[in-house]
Amino acid sequence: MKKIITIVTLIAAGTFMSCSEDFLQLPPEDSLSQTIFFETQSDFEQAINATYAPLRDLHEVGAANFQGAWGMGELPSDNTYYKYNPNYRAVQDGESIADFYVNDGNGTITNKYTTNYLIIARANQILALIDEVEFDDSAVKDNVRGQAHFLRALAYFDLVQFYGSVPLHLVPVTGRDDAALPLSTPDAIYTQILSDVNEAIGLLPSKSAQEEGRATRGAAQMLLANIHMVQGNWSSAESVLTALVGSGEYDLLGNYADVFDINNKNSVESIFEVQFLEGTEGFASSFQYAWLPMPLTADQVAEITGVGNSQAANTEGFNIPTPDLLESYEDGDLRKTVSIDSIEVDGTFFPYIDKFWTPHSTPQITGSNWPVYRYSEALLFMAEAVNEQGRPGDAEQYLNAVRSRAGLTPITGVDQATMRQAIMDERRVELAFENKRWPDLVRTGMAQTVMSAFGDRVKANPQEYYFPEGFGPPAAAFTTIYETFPLPASEALLNPNF
Repeated sequence: MKKIITIVTLIAAGTFMSCSEDFLQLPPEDSLSQTIFFETQSDFEQAINATYAPLRDLHEVGAANFQGAWGMGELPSDNTYYKYNPNYRAVQDGESIADFYVNDGNGTITNKYTTNYLIIARANQILALIDEVEFDDSAVKDNVRGQAHFLRALAYFDLVQFYGSVPLHLVPVTGRDDAALPLSTPDAIYTQILSDVNEAIGLLPSKSAQEEGRATRGAAQMLLANIHMVQGNWSSAESVLTALVGSGEYDLLGNYADVFDINNKNSVESIFEVQFLEGTEGFASSFQYAWLPMPLTADQVAEITGVGNSQAANTEGFNIPTPDLLESYEDGDLRKTVSIDSIEVDGTFFPYIDKFWTPHSTPQITGSNWPVYRYSEALLFMAEAVNEQGRPGDAEQYLNAVRSRAGLTPITGVDQATMRQAIMDERRVELAFENKRWPDLVRTGMAQTVMSAFGDRVKANPQEYYFPEGFGPPAAAFTTIYETFPLPASEALLNPNF
Protein backbone atom coordinates (compact mmCIF):
# COMPACT_ATOMS: atom_id res chain seq x y z
CA MET A 1 0.00 0.00 0.00
CA LYS A 2 1.56 3.23 -1.14
CA LYS A 3 -0.05 5.14 1.71
CA ILE A 4 1.38 2.89 4.41
CA ILE A 5 4.86 3.08 2.89
CA THR A 6 4.50 6.85 3.00
CA ILE A 7 3.40 6.61 6.62
CA VAL A 8 6.56 4.80 7.63
CA THR A 9 8.68 7.34 5.78
CA LEU A 10 6.94 10.14 7.66
CA ILE A 11 7.36 8.72 11.12
CA ALA A 12 10.97 7.69 10.48
CA ALA A 13 11.66 11.25 9.37
CA GLY A 14 11.45 12.55 12.92
CA THR A 15 8.01 14.10 13.15
CA PHE A 16 8.51 15.21 16.72
CA MET A 17 8.94 18.09 19.11
CA SER A 18 10.72 19.07 22.29
CA CYS A 19 9.18 17.31 25.29
CA SER A 20 9.02 20.62 27.14
CA GLU A 21 6.33 21.89 24.76
CA ASP A 22 2.63 21.11 24.85
CA PHE A 23 2.20 17.71 23.27
CA LEU A 24 -0.27 19.09 20.72
CA GLN A 25 2.38 21.11 18.98
CA LEU A 26 4.40 19.27 16.36
CA PRO A 27 6.94 20.72 13.90
CA PRO A 28 7.19 19.87 10.17
CA GLU A 29 7.84 16.21 9.28
CA ASP A 30 11.27 16.67 7.75
CA SER A 31 14.06 16.48 10.30
CA LEU A 32 15.70 13.30 11.60
CA SER A 33 16.10 9.73 10.35
CA GLN A 34 14.87 6.77 12.41
CA THR A 35 18.39 5.56 13.31
CA ILE A 36 19.40 8.98 14.57
CA PHE A 37 16.13 9.87 16.25
CA PHE A 38 15.14 6.88 18.42
CA GLU A 39 17.97 7.01 20.93
CA THR A 40 16.66 8.62 24.14
CA GLN A 41 13.65 8.79 26.44
CA SER A 42 12.93 12.24 25.07
CA ASP A 43 12.82 10.89 21.54
CA PHE A 44 10.07 8.43 22.44
CA GLU A 45 8.15 11.05 24.40
CA GLN A 46 8.12 13.15 21.25
CA ALA A 47 7.25 10.12 19.10
CA ILE A 48 4.14 9.32 21.12
CA ASN A 49 3.07 12.96 20.77
CA ALA A 50 3.18 12.53 16.99
CA THR A 51 1.04 9.40 17.24
CA TYR A 52 -1.85 11.45 18.62
CA ALA A 53 -1.71 14.03 15.85
CA PRO A 54 -3.71 12.11 13.19
CA LEU A 55 -6.67 11.92 15.58
CA ARG A 56 -7.28 15.56 14.76
CA ASP A 57 -7.42 14.74 11.06
CA LEU A 58 -9.97 11.98 11.72
CA HIS A 59 -12.32 14.40 13.44
CA GLU A 60 -11.68 17.50 11.38
CA VAL A 61 -13.12 18.82 8.14
CA GLY A 62 -11.54 18.01 4.79
CA ALA A 63 -11.46 20.12 1.67
CA ALA A 64 -14.87 18.87 0.56
CA ASN A 65 -16.48 19.91 3.87
CA PHE A 66 -17.75 16.48 4.89
CA GLN A 67 -14.67 14.50 5.82
CA GLY A 68 -14.04 13.46 9.39
CA ALA A 69 -15.12 10.66 11.68
CA TRP A 70 -18.64 12.11 11.75
CA GLY A 71 -18.90 11.59 7.99
CA MET A 72 -19.17 7.85 8.61
CA GLY A 73 -20.19 7.69 12.27
CA GLU A 74 -23.18 10.02 12.20
CA LEU A 75 -24.12 10.94 8.65
CA PRO A 76 -25.19 7.41 7.56
CA SER A 77 -27.60 7.25 10.49
CA ASP A 78 -31.08 8.63 11.04
CA ASN A 79 -29.66 11.37 13.27
CA THR A 80 -28.36 13.66 10.55
CA TYR A 81 -28.62 14.33 6.85
CA TYR A 82 -27.47 16.99 4.37
CA LYS A 83 -29.11 20.19 3.12
CA TYR A 84 -29.02 19.75 -0.64
CA ASN A 85 -27.67 22.66 -2.67
CA PRO A 86 -28.36 22.27 -6.43
CA ASN A 87 -25.96 25.14 -7.16
CA TYR A 88 -22.96 23.49 -5.53
CA ARG A 89 -22.21 19.99 -6.75
CA ALA A 90 -18.73 19.25 -5.40
CA VAL A 91 -20.10 17.29 -2.45
CA GLN A 92 -21.33 14.02 -3.93
CA ASP A 93 -19.03 11.90 -1.77
CA GLY A 94 -20.74 13.16 1.37
CA GLU A 95 -24.19 12.76 -0.10
CA SER A 96 -23.47 9.22 -1.24
CA ILE A 97 -22.53 8.16 2.29
CA ALA A 98 -25.76 9.59 3.70
CA ASP A 99 -27.76 7.90 0.91
CA PHE A 100 -26.01 4.50 1.04
CA TYR A 101 -24.89 5.06 -2.50
CA VAL A 102 -21.15 5.02 -1.82
CA ASN A 103 -18.38 3.47 -3.94
CA ASP A 104 -14.78 2.56 -3.21
CA GLY A 105 -13.49 5.81 -4.69
CA ASN A 106 -15.21 7.90 -2.03
CA GLY A 107 -12.84 10.43 -0.44
CA THR A 108 -14.27 10.13 3.05
CA ILE A 109 -13.79 6.37 3.29
CA THR A 110 -10.25 6.77 1.98
CA ASN A 111 -9.48 9.51 4.51
CA LYS A 112 -10.65 7.47 7.52
CA TYR A 113 -8.80 4.37 6.33
CA THR A 114 -5.43 5.97 5.62
CA THR A 115 -5.50 8.20 8.72
CA ASN A 116 -6.04 5.22 11.00
CA TYR A 117 -3.10 3.45 9.39
CA LEU A 118 -0.97 6.54 10.01
CA ILE A 119 -1.71 6.16 13.73
CA ILE A 120 -0.93 2.45 13.53
CA ALA A 121 2.35 2.99 11.68
CA ARG A 122 3.55 5.49 14.25
CA ALA A 123 2.55 3.25 17.15
CA ASN A 124 4.29 0.29 15.50
CA GLN A 125 7.48 2.30 15.18
CA ILE A 126 7.48 3.06 18.90
CA LEU A 127 6.65 -0.47 20.02
CA ALA A 128 9.29 -2.00 17.75
CA LEU A 129 12.13 0.13 19.11
CA ILE A 130 11.30 1.15 22.67
CA ASP A 131 12.84 -1.88 24.38
CA GLU A 132 16.20 -1.13 22.77
CA VAL A 133 16.52 2.22 24.56
CA GLU A 134 17.20 2.77 28.24
CA PHE A 135 14.90 5.37 29.84
CA ASP A 136 15.82 7.61 32.75
CA ASP A 137 12.47 6.68 34.31
CA SER A 138 10.93 3.23 33.82
CA ALA A 139 7.47 4.63 34.64
CA VAL A 140 7.77 6.94 31.63
CA LYS A 141 8.65 3.98 29.41
CA ASP A 142 5.57 2.09 30.63
CA ASN A 143 3.43 5.18 30.04
CA VAL A 144 4.68 5.69 26.48
CA ARG A 145 4.31 2.01 25.65
CA GLY A 146 0.81 1.97 27.13
CA GLN A 147 -0.24 4.99 25.06
CA ALA A 148 1.10 3.35 21.88
CA HIS A 149 -0.85 0.15 22.59
CA PHE A 150 -4.00 2.17 23.28
CA LEU A 151 -3.74 4.28 20.14
CA ARG A 152 -3.07 1.25 17.95
CA ALA A 153 -6.05 -0.56 19.49
CA LEU A 154 -8.28 2.50 19.00
CA ALA A 155 -7.28 2.78 15.34
CA TYR A 156 -7.86 -0.90 14.61
CA PHE A 157 -11.20 -0.79 16.43
CA ASP A 158 -12.25 2.05 14.15
CA LEU A 159 -11.11 0.12 11.08
CA VAL A 160 -12.77 -3.18 11.94
CA GLN A 161 -16.07 -1.52 12.83
CA PHE A 162 -16.30 0.45 9.60
CA TYR A 163 -14.53 -1.81 7.07
CA GLY A 164 -14.59 -5.33 8.51
CA SER A 165 -11.57 -7.23 7.19
CA VAL A 166 -8.42 -5.10 6.85
CA PRO A 167 -4.65 -5.79 6.78
CA LEU A 168 -3.15 -6.33 10.24
CA HIS A 169 0.15 -4.43 10.48
CA LEU A 170 2.00 -4.92 13.76
CA VAL A 171 5.57 -4.04 12.80
CA PRO A 172 7.03 -1.13 10.84
CA VAL A 173 6.71 -1.39 7.08
CA THR A 174 10.07 -1.39 5.30
CA GLY A 175 9.01 -1.94 1.69
CA ARG A 176 6.22 -2.69 -0.73
CA ASP A 177 6.10 -6.40 0.14
CA ASP A 178 5.54 -5.56 3.81
CA ALA A 179 2.86 -3.07 2.90
CA ALA A 180 0.77 -5.43 0.77
CA LEU A 181 -0.47 -7.74 3.51
CA PRO A 182 -3.54 -9.96 3.07
CA LEU A 183 -6.79 -9.04 4.73
CA SER A 184 -7.23 -10.34 8.27
CA THR A 185 -10.61 -11.49 9.49
CA PRO A 186 -12.52 -9.37 12.00
CA ASP A 187 -11.97 -12.11 14.59
CA ALA A 188 -8.19 -11.89 14.14
CA ILE A 189 -8.30 -8.11 14.34
CA TYR A 190 -10.38 -8.16 17.51
CA THR A 191 -7.95 -10.64 19.07
CA GLN A 192 -5.12 -8.17 18.45
CA ILE A 193 -7.17 -5.22 19.69
CA LEU A 194 -7.93 -7.07 22.93
CA SER A 195 -4.24 -7.86 23.36
CA ASP A 196 -3.28 -4.22 22.86
CA VAL A 197 -5.95 -2.76 25.08
CA ASN A 198 -5.28 -5.17 27.95
CA GLU A 199 -1.59 -4.34 27.68
CA ALA A 200 -2.50 -0.65 27.82
CA ILE A 201 -4.64 -1.11 30.95
CA GLY A 202 -1.68 -2.67 32.74
CA LEU A 203 0.72 0.10 31.73
CA LEU A 204 -1.20 3.37 31.77
CA PRO A 205 -1.68 5.59 34.84
CA SER A 206 -5.05 6.73 36.10
CA LYS A 207 -6.59 9.99 34.87
CA SER A 208 -5.49 11.90 37.97
CA ALA A 209 -1.87 10.82 37.44
CA GLN A 210 -1.71 11.45 33.68
CA GLU A 211 -1.10 14.61 31.66
CA GLU A 212 -4.36 16.07 30.36
CA GLY A 213 -5.42 14.81 26.95
CA ARG A 214 -3.37 11.62 26.98
CA ALA A 215 -4.67 8.07 27.12
CA THR A 216 -5.27 6.76 30.63
CA ARG A 217 -6.11 3.48 32.29
CA GLY A 218 -9.75 4.58 32.29
CA ALA A 219 -9.68 5.33 28.56
CA ALA A 220 -8.29 1.86 27.89
CA GLN A 221 -10.94 0.30 30.14
CA MET A 222 -13.65 2.19 28.27
CA LEU A 223 -12.31 0.98 24.94
CA LEU A 224 -12.25 -2.59 26.28
CA ALA A 225 -15.83 -2.23 27.48
CA ASN A 226 -16.85 -0.93 24.06
CA ILE A 227 -15.29 -3.98 22.39
CA HIS A 228 -17.14 -6.30 24.76
CA MET A 229 -20.39 -4.48 23.99
CA VAL A 230 -19.87 -4.93 20.24
CA GLN A 231 -19.13 -8.61 20.74
CA GLY A 232 -22.05 -9.14 23.14
CA ASN A 233 -19.80 -10.18 26.03
CA TRP A 234 -22.10 -8.63 28.59
CA SER A 235 -20.59 -10.03 31.79
CA SER A 236 -17.08 -9.04 30.68
CA ALA A 237 -18.31 -5.55 29.85
CA GLU A 238 -19.96 -5.28 33.27
CA SER A 239 -16.76 -6.36 34.98
CA VAL A 240 -14.52 -3.77 33.31
CA LEU A 241 -17.14 -1.03 33.66
CA THR A 242 -17.49 -1.81 37.37
CA ALA A 243 -13.78 -1.08 37.75
CA LEU A 244 -14.10 2.12 35.72
CA VAL A 245 -17.18 3.41 37.54
CA GLY A 246 -15.71 2.45 40.91
CA SER A 247 -12.36 4.10 40.28
CA GLY A 248 -13.46 7.48 41.64
CA GLU A 249 -11.78 9.18 38.69
CA TYR A 250 -14.96 10.12 36.80
CA ASP A 251 -18.34 11.70 37.39
CA LEU A 252 -21.10 13.54 35.55
CA LEU A 253 -20.89 17.31 35.37
CA GLY A 254 -23.87 19.10 36.88
CA ASN A 255 -25.35 20.40 33.61
CA TYR A 256 -25.28 18.92 30.12
CA ALA A 257 -24.17 22.25 28.66
CA ASP A 258 -21.13 22.23 30.95
CA VAL A 259 -19.75 19.19 29.14
CA PHE A 260 -19.16 21.23 25.99
CA ASP A 261 -18.02 24.45 27.67
CA ILE A 262 -14.58 25.46 26.37
CA ASN A 263 -13.47 25.87 29.99
CA ASN A 264 -14.26 22.24 30.80
CA LYS A 265 -11.91 20.45 28.43
CA ASN A 266 -10.75 17.11 29.84
CA SER A 267 -13.16 17.50 32.76
CA VAL A 268 -14.11 14.86 35.31
CA GLU A 269 -16.69 13.60 32.80
CA SER A 270 -14.12 13.21 30.03
CA ILE A 271 -12.65 9.73 29.58
CA PHE A 272 -10.87 10.48 26.32
CA GLU A 273 -11.12 13.38 23.90
CA VAL A 274 -9.21 14.60 20.87
CA GLN A 275 -7.27 17.76 21.64
CA PHE A 276 -7.60 20.95 19.62
CA LEU A 277 -6.12 24.36 20.26
CA GLU A 278 -7.49 27.67 19.00
CA GLY A 279 -4.92 29.64 17.04
CA THR A 280 -3.09 29.77 13.74
CA GLU A 281 -0.48 27.09 14.54
CA GLY A 282 -2.51 24.40 12.78
CA PHE A 283 -4.09 22.66 15.80
CA ALA A 284 -7.51 24.34 15.71
CA SER A 285 -10.86 22.68 15.06
CA SER A 286 -13.46 23.84 12.56
CA PHE A 287 -15.81 20.88 12.17
CA GLN A 288 -18.78 22.98 13.31
CA TYR A 289 -18.50 25.09 10.17
CA ALA A 290 -19.23 22.08 7.93
CA TRP A 291 -22.50 21.59 9.78
CA LEU A 292 -24.02 24.98 8.94
CA PRO A 293 -27.31 24.71 7.01
CA MET A 294 -25.72 26.31 3.95
CA PRO A 295 -25.98 28.37 1.83
CA LEU A 296 -25.99 31.24 4.33
CA THR A 297 -25.22 34.93 4.13
CA ALA A 298 -22.33 36.40 6.11
CA ASP A 299 -24.81 37.84 8.62
CA GLN A 300 -26.46 34.46 9.08
CA VAL A 301 -23.11 32.76 9.65
CA ALA A 302 -22.21 35.45 12.19
CA GLU A 303 -25.55 34.90 13.94
CA ILE A 304 -24.67 31.25 14.49
CA THR A 305 -20.94 31.51 15.16
CA GLY A 306 -20.82 34.75 17.09
CA VAL A 307 -17.90 35.90 14.94
CA GLY A 308 -18.51 39.35 13.49
CA ASN A 309 -16.13 39.07 10.52
CA SER A 310 -17.72 35.88 9.19
CA GLN A 311 -17.93 35.22 5.47
CA ALA A 312 -20.91 33.86 3.53
CA ALA A 313 -21.11 30.06 3.36
CA ASN A 314 -22.21 29.03 -0.12
CA THR A 315 -21.45 25.31 -0.34
CA GLU A 316 -23.61 22.59 1.23
CA GLY A 317 -24.35 21.75 4.85
CA PHE A 318 -23.85 18.30 6.33
CA ASN A 319 -24.75 16.67 9.65
CA ILE A 320 -28.03 18.58 9.75
CA PRO A 321 -30.26 17.17 12.54
CA THR A 322 -33.16 15.20 11.07
CA PRO A 323 -36.84 15.63 11.92
CA ASP A 324 -36.65 12.08 13.28
CA LEU A 325 -34.04 13.06 15.85
CA LEU A 326 -35.88 16.23 16.80
CA GLU A 327 -38.98 14.17 17.53
CA SER A 328 -37.02 11.64 19.60
CA TYR A 329 -36.45 14.04 22.52
CA GLU A 330 -38.90 13.67 25.36
CA ASP A 331 -40.81 16.72 26.55
CA GLY A 332 -38.69 18.62 29.04
CA ASP A 333 -35.37 17.10 27.95
CA LEU A 334 -32.82 19.82 28.71
CA ARG A 335 -30.38 18.41 26.18
CA LYS A 336 -32.47 19.38 23.17
CA THR A 337 -31.90 23.13 23.36
CA VAL A 338 -28.24 22.60 24.24
CA SER A 339 -27.64 20.26 21.33
CA ILE A 340 -29.73 21.84 18.56
CA ASP A 341 -30.69 25.34 17.47
CA SER A 342 -32.26 26.65 14.27
CA ILE A 343 -31.98 29.57 11.88
CA GLU A 344 -34.47 31.07 9.46
CA VAL A 345 -33.43 30.88 5.82
CA ASP A 346 -35.82 32.25 3.19
CA GLY A 347 -38.79 31.86 5.50
CA THR A 348 -37.95 28.31 6.59
CA PHE A 349 -36.28 27.33 9.86
CA PHE A 350 -33.41 24.87 9.52
CA PRO A 351 -31.90 23.09 12.53
CA TYR A 352 -28.17 22.89 13.14
CA ILE A 353 -25.88 21.29 15.73
CA ASP A 354 -25.25 23.79 18.51
CA LYS A 355 -23.58 21.94 21.39
CA PHE A 356 -20.00 22.09 20.05
CA TRP A 357 -19.95 25.82 19.38
CA THR A 358 -17.58 27.68 21.69
CA PRO A 359 -16.52 31.34 21.70
CA HIS A 360 -13.77 32.12 19.16
CA SER A 361 -12.54 35.20 17.36
CA THR A 362 -11.59 34.03 13.87
CA PRO A 363 -13.81 32.13 11.43
CA GLN A 364 -12.92 28.45 11.02
CA ILE A 365 -10.54 28.53 14.01
CA THR A 366 -11.99 27.13 17.23
CA GLY A 367 -10.53 25.33 20.22
CA SER A 368 -13.33 22.80 20.72
CA ASN A 369 -12.12 19.31 21.59
CA TRP A 370 -13.82 16.20 20.26
CA PRO A 371 -15.28 13.80 22.87
CA VAL A 372 -14.46 10.17 22.08
CA TYR A 373 -15.62 8.69 25.40
CA ARG A 374 -17.58 10.38 28.18
CA TYR A 375 -18.59 9.06 31.59
CA SER A 376 -22.27 9.28 30.68
CA GLU A 377 -21.62 6.69 27.98
CA ALA A 378 -19.91 4.44 30.53
CA LEU A 379 -23.07 4.59 32.63
CA LEU A 380 -25.26 3.79 29.64
CA PHE A 381 -22.97 0.91 28.64
CA MET A 382 -23.25 -0.40 32.19
CA ALA A 383 -27.04 -0.17 32.06
CA GLU A 384 -27.08 -2.07 28.77
CA ALA A 385 -24.63 -4.77 29.89
CA VAL A 386 -26.61 -5.40 33.07
CA ASN A 387 -29.96 -5.39 31.28
CA GLU A 388 -28.76 -7.85 28.64
CA GLN A 389 -28.00 -10.28 31.45
CA GLY A 390 -31.66 -10.18 32.44
CA ARG A 391 -31.43 -7.62 35.27
CA PRO A 392 -33.40 -4.56 34.14
CA GLY A 393 -33.92 -3.47 37.74
CA ASP A 394 -30.16 -3.24 38.29
CA ALA A 395 -29.82 -1.20 35.11
CA GLU A 396 -32.11 1.55 36.40
CA GLN A 397 -29.56 3.38 38.55
CA TYR A 398 -27.15 3.87 35.64
CA LEU A 399 -29.78 4.90 33.12
CA ASN A 400 -31.53 7.23 35.52
CA ALA A 401 -28.33 9.01 36.54
CA VAL A 402 -28.08 10.22 32.95
CA ARG A 403 -31.79 10.99 32.68
CA SER A 404 -31.81 12.94 35.93
CA ARG A 405 -29.22 15.41 34.67
CA ALA A 406 -31.35 15.89 31.55
CA GLY A 407 -34.33 16.84 33.72
CA LEU A 408 -36.27 13.64 32.97
CA THR A 409 -38.22 11.36 35.28
CA PRO A 410 -36.69 7.99 36.19
CA ILE A 411 -37.60 4.77 34.42
CA THR A 412 -38.50 2.02 36.89
CA GLY A 413 -40.17 -1.35 36.99
CA VAL A 414 -39.95 -2.18 33.28
CA ASP A 415 -39.10 -5.47 31.62
CA GLN A 416 -35.92 -6.25 29.72
CA ALA A 417 -37.26 -5.36 26.26
CA THR A 418 -38.63 -2.02 27.43
CA MET A 419 -35.38 -1.23 29.22
CA ARG A 420 -33.40 -2.16 26.12
CA GLN A 421 -35.32 0.36 24.02
CA ALA A 422 -35.09 3.00 26.75
CA ILE A 423 -31.30 2.66 26.82
CA MET A 424 -31.03 2.96 23.05
CA ASP A 425 -33.30 5.99 23.08
CA GLU A 426 -31.16 7.54 25.80
CA ARG A 427 -27.92 6.88 23.94
CA ARG A 428 -29.37 8.55 20.87
CA VAL A 429 -30.04 11.89 22.54
CA GLU A 430 -27.29 11.91 25.17
CA LEU A 431 -24.58 11.14 22.61
CA ALA A 432 -26.17 12.87 19.62
CA PHE A 433 -23.60 14.00 17.02
CA GLU A 434 -20.73 12.24 18.84
CA ASN A 435 -20.44 9.53 16.16
CA LYS A 436 -22.20 6.86 18.18
CA ARG A 437 -25.51 6.42 16.35
CA TRP A 438 -24.35 4.47 13.29
CA PRO A 439 -22.11 2.06 15.27
CA ASP A 440 -25.01 1.58 17.70
CA LEU A 441 -27.41 0.67 14.89
CA VAL A 442 -24.93 -1.84 13.49
CA ARG A 443 -23.92 -3.54 16.74
CA THR A 444 -27.54 -3.93 17.88
CA GLY A 445 -28.68 -5.34 14.54
CA MET A 446 -31.02 -2.41 13.89
CA ALA A 447 -29.25 -0.80 10.92
CA GLN A 448 -31.21 -2.55 8.18
CA THR A 449 -34.64 -1.92 9.62
CA VAL A 450 -34.08 1.61 10.90
CA MET A 451 -32.28 2.96 7.86
CA SER A 452 -34.57 1.31 5.30
CA ALA A 453 -37.54 2.96 7.00
CA PHE A 454 -35.64 6.25 7.20
CA GLY A 455 -34.84 6.05 3.48
CA ASP A 456 -38.49 5.49 2.68
CA ARG A 457 -39.41 8.64 4.60
CA VAL A 458 -36.75 10.70 2.86
CA LYS A 459 -37.86 9.55 -0.58
CA ALA A 460 -41.52 10.07 0.19
CA ASN A 461 -41.04 13.58 1.62
CA PRO A 462 -37.71 15.01 0.40
CA GLN A 463 -38.65 18.59 1.24
CA GLU A 464 -38.95 17.59 4.91
CA TYR A 465 -35.35 16.41 4.68
CA TYR A 466 -33.89 19.65 3.38
CA PHE A 467 -34.23 19.20 -0.38
CA PRO A 468 -35.53 22.24 -2.28
CA GLU A 469 -38.72 21.84 -4.27
CA GLY A 470 -38.20 19.56 -7.25
CA PHE A 471 -35.16 17.73 -5.85
CA GLY A 472 -34.66 14.53 -3.89
CA PRO A 473 -32.16 11.74 -3.28
CA PRO A 474 -31.06 9.43 -6.14
CA ALA A 475 -33.52 6.71 -7.09
CA ALA A 476 -31.04 4.05 -5.96
CA ALA A 477 -30.49 5.66 -2.56
CA PHE A 478 -31.14 3.41 0.46
CA THR A 479 -31.75 0.35 -1.73
CA THR A 480 -28.89 -1.53 -0.02
CA ILE A 481 -28.14 -0.77 3.61
CA TYR A 482 -24.56 -2.02 3.94
CA GLU A 483 -23.10 -2.29 7.43
CA THR A 484 -19.44 -1.89 6.47
CA PHE A 485 -17.88 0.40 3.90
CA PRO A 486 -15.82 -0.66 0.86
CA LEU A 487 -12.05 -0.66 1.11
CA PRO A 488 -10.60 2.35 -0.73
CA ALA A 489 -9.93 1.74 -4.42
CA SER A 490 -6.67 3.68 -4.20
CA GLU A 491 -5.36 1.16 -1.68
CA ALA A 492 -6.77 -1.89 -3.46
CA LEU A 493 -4.93 -0.96 -6.65
CA LEU A 494 -1.63 -1.34 -4.78
CA ASN A 495 -2.44 -4.51 -2.85
CA PRO A 496 -3.05 -7.74 -4.82
CA ASN A 497 -4.56 -9.31 -1.68
CA PHE A 498 -7.61 -7.04 -1.73
